Amino acid sequence: MKIKVISLNMYEGILLDKAVDFLKLENPDILFLQEVYGQNAPESDNQFRTLEILQNTLQLSHSYFIPGLRHRREEGKFLIGNAIFSRYPIIRSTAVFFNAPYNDDFVVDPKYNHMYPHTLQHVVIDTPDGEVNAFNIHGTWDLDGDNYSEQRKQMSQAIIRAVESKPHVILAGDTNAKPTNQAMRRVEQHLTSVFGDSLKTTFNMSRKNNPGYASAAVDMMFVGHDITIVERKCPNVDVSDHLPLVVTLDV
Repeated sequence: MKIKVISLNMYEGILLDKAVDFLKLENPDILFLQEVYGQNAPESDNQFRTLEILQNTLQLSHSYFIPGLRHRREEGKFLIGNAIFSRYPIIRSTAVFFNAPYNDDFVVDPKYNHMYPHTLQHVVIDTPDGEVNAFNIHGTWDLDGDNYSEQRKQMSQAIIRAVESKPHVILAGDTNAKPTNQAMRRVEQHLTSVFGDSLKTTFNMSRKNNPGYASAAVDMMFVGHDITIVERKCPNVDVSDHLPLVVTLDV
């Protein structure tokens, strides 16, 4: 069975309209999203209602959202985290926090980036051809994409524990690390990297000021050895400060 999979960091919904148009056009079967605001208050700006708007807009009937924190901003406090959308039923779900537990009052500030709660979200999807184990990652932050820090070591260990021995694994998301980082190399010992080292960057440089992002391919996708990669692309579209990964798989 062929399925289309997309992974995208939603950039906190700043370019939500553009992202929605892109996702509707691509029409994936499984969608991995990071930095998704999950507030449902009708008085909130659309940016903070990203989850609700996507649920009401995309042709994907099933979704699971896991907040990592409640983001305190001038506009208020809003839940933000990872979301997986699926054309097929989600029958089980769980999540693992890598470096810090859920925080109900978090102020985003560069000096606190290392304390930002990052997660590995796991759902089991019941497709017509069997179950798929989908893992959505938002990796621990470090400005040095190759630094094999203790937090990244713990992250890779958590990923490996979660995916090993499971069939039909798809792992995707914003790892906040380069493919050459030892943490990701360790993951690659258990799964196949869809893009390998082929991408120069997965950042939309029209939205970035730091030139270092031009050589940082932090968004990744891995699949189990029982899945075949049919087609892959990383289109240069202005829908986020990250670029999307668009992949067709034979499961």
